[in-house]
Amino acid sequence: MFSVAHLSDLHATPVRPDGLRSLLNKRFFGWLSWNLRRKRVYRSDILAALIDDLRETKPDQVVVTGDLTNIGLESEFEAARSWLARIGDPDRVFAIPGNHDAYVAIDPDRSLARWAEYLKSDRSSGASPEVVGEIEYPTVRRRGPVAFVGVCSAHPTSLFKAGGTVGSAQLERLEALLTELGGADLCRVVLIHHPVTDGATSPRRSLSDADSFRAVLRRAGADLVLHGHNHRSQFFQVPGPDGPIPVVGVRSASNRGNDPEKRAHYHLYDIEAAPRDALGPRFRVSVRARGYDPETRRFAPEGERVL
Repeated sequence: MFSVAHLSDLHATPVRPDGLRSLLNKRFFGWLSWNLRRKRVYRSDILAALIDDLRETKPDQVVVTGDLTNIGLESEFEAARSWLARIGDPDRVFAIPGNHDAYVAIDPDRSLARWAEYLKSDRSSGASPEVVGEIEYPTVRRRGPVAFVGVCSAHPTSLFKAGGTVGSAQLERLEALLTELGGADLCRVVLIHHPVTDGATSPRRSLSDADSFRAVLRRAGADLVLHGHNHRSQFFQVPGPDGPIPVVGVRSASNRGNDPEKRAHYHLYDIEAAPRDALGPRFRVSVRARGYDPETRRFAPEGERVL
């Protein structure tokens, strides 16, 4: 049995502009939203309670599907690096960026490079562990029976847009990679920030090339797709060459829960190989939700299902 914790949309970094110039773009409206509402919704104490819970549940690997920051300030990237370090060592924690981490164009050396060890492929994957700013997505990490494949859908967008795009070059590499890993008897877990199914979110927040992404999965296959972005627990399936592929979204890791359906959650997956003579999927995957309890200020079990 191999266990994986999935968390997303941390949004726990303080929004402290680096002078007026840093707000002379889309960030101004994000800063306004933070001060009017979001800073009371996304709480660092809740994320701290989640990290305490991870110490008790002890997953073999933690994956983070983006949106560690709020408006992509340089100071936020440094603060997010501290949160990643509290979650665990880079060898145990694998992350991809979300749209808030690409809020506006910013020099990688002053932004995502701060998380380089958590973002890049490692040598166990057979891929070159490029430095951030030169990363060629998808990124890959192999852990036990699982190959984690990180897809980047994050890029700067215009005002009031929060969508994503994977791009044809990355999709081509993704198909080749999934095909190769499919022959290696590994459970292929694809990480992406934006949801990939039709109707999962509004057009302004959607993945522009979701059809092409699903076509890659239909041809090459995968065993599980994990995403964030919608701040809701969502369970879908998309077609694969050997049957349906589960697609699961998780809530924000720090939401205080004014809307109970958005209250902070993370998911714990148990993955084990199916018996070789069994029909159906090559791996058995179950998921347990652990949610924040405002009364105890701790995380507790909130349901389980087999995928």
